[in-house]
This record gives sequence, structure tokens and C-alpha cells, in this order.
Amino acid sequence: MPETRPEKIPAHVAVIMDGNGRWATRRMKNRIFGHRNAIEAVRATVEYAVETGVKFLTLYTFSEENWQRPAMEVEGLMALLADAIRNETPTLLKNGVRLQCIGHRDALPTGVQAKLQECIDRTAAGRAMTLILALSYSGKWDLTEAFKRYAADVAQGRRRLSDCSPAVVDDYLATAGIPVPDLLIRTGGEQRISNFMLWQMAYTELYFTDVLWPDFRKPHFREALQEYNRRERRYGKTSEQIERRRRKEKNKRPQKAGAAIDENVEE
Repeated sequence: MPETRPEKIPAHVAVIMDGNGRWATRRMKNRIFGHRNAIEAVRATVEYAVETGVKFLTLYTFSEENWQRPAMEVEGLMALLADAIRNETPTLLKNGVRLQCIGHRDALPTGVQAKLQECIDRTAAGRAMTLILALSYSGKWDLTEAFKRYAADVAQGRRRLSDCSPAVVDDYLATAGIPVPDLLIRTGGEQRISNFMLWQMAYTELYFTDVLWPDFRKPHFREALQEYNRRERRYGKTSEQIERRRRKEKNKRPQKAGAAIDENVEE
């Protein structure tokens, strides 16, 4: 396979972690068994993101729609989430990863909220990477809340309706201050974004894999990054315009030394 060039490592990778239930069903286990075995995939993904220089990693952990699942599964997921946050905090601290959260946090059980805030506080000094958990989140929820806040500011005279622009909308979203995703990875074989970051992913590169999330490891992540490197991101421009800009920018800055992503990554 071609090497992944360091200069094209995406700054922000988002992941829809799909396939836990099917993974468990194939093993004649309940769905919680699949969610429990997905933790290793999360750990491997976070570690490889740090190794390769990804600065922001967002994991679609629990959607607003997921509250509609059977109560027993939701309760099990929340308990598993609280345990995972507590158990993984030392690893995040060791690797210089700070934790953030986007979503309707007030909807989460108080115990989960407490563990989440404790981890956010303890890892706040992390500089290697920001790990963002999307919890009780959906793209439509995010936009609706942004519109409410903007309308309230207009009503109270802090904003004018004419101020509205894409950049202003960015500031009212849950992801304010976070760069938009460069790459979305979805596991499990489905090819849709499932109400995730609808505004933010206008120009995100989408990568779909049949690998079920509990089986996702560093080599699978590496394949996604290699595919990302094969893409040309034009943002409405022509290939010729992009190439001219690339040459111009290259001539302005000194060459950076760096090794390519290791092609022999082991699980």
C-alpha cells in the first residue's frame, strides 16, 4: 500500500462506532456484550490517533435517538460508560489527551455526568490530542439549540439578525472552537451519517468500512488514513487551482522532516 504522507494527516477525525450489536449477535451474546468488547477498539483508536498526530478525535458514543432503545440496554450502556471513563482516565493522562464532551449532557444519569466532569477536569492540561465524546448528541439537536441561543441573543439586543453568517452559526454550535472534521470513519458497513454533525461535515471526507466496531484496530485506522491521502479536497475549486495553491504554499515554507506512517503497525 502507498505510504500516508505526514503532511496530510487530518487534524480532526470523527468516528461513528457502529456494529457492536451485530458483533455480539454473531457470537450468540446480548448487545451489552458487544458494547463491552468495543472498549478495546476505542483504546486502540485513541492511541493511534495520538501516534499519527491527529489533534481532535470525536467519537459518536450515544445519540439522542439511542434513548429510544430498550431500557435495559440503555441502563447497561450508561453503567458501562461510567466505568470506561473512570478506567481510561489514567491512560488519557499518560498520553496527554484531554477529554471534552458535546451533546445534551443534562439528559445523562447524574453518575455519568459526575465521572465525565471529573475526567474533563483532570485531563484539561493534555496537549497531545483532544478526545471528544458525542453523548446524547444529534446534528438536528445541535442546530436547534444553536438557533435558540442565537434567537435569544437577537431578542435581547446582543445580536442583529443581519449578523448571521456561517461563521456566526459555527460559534453557536456545540463544537464552537473545534475545527470541523476532515475525515469521518463509519464502521459496520452502513453508509450514512445518522444525524451526526450535519452542519460541520459539509466538506468532510467520508470513509465506510464493513469492519464491525469491536474488531476495529490500528491497521483499519491506518487504511482509512491512506484512503484520505488519496482524496483531493477541492472545496468547489478545480484540481488546477488546488495544485497551484499547493505549490505556492510549499515554496513559502521550509520542508519539514518526518517519517511516514508505519506500514507495519501491529494490533
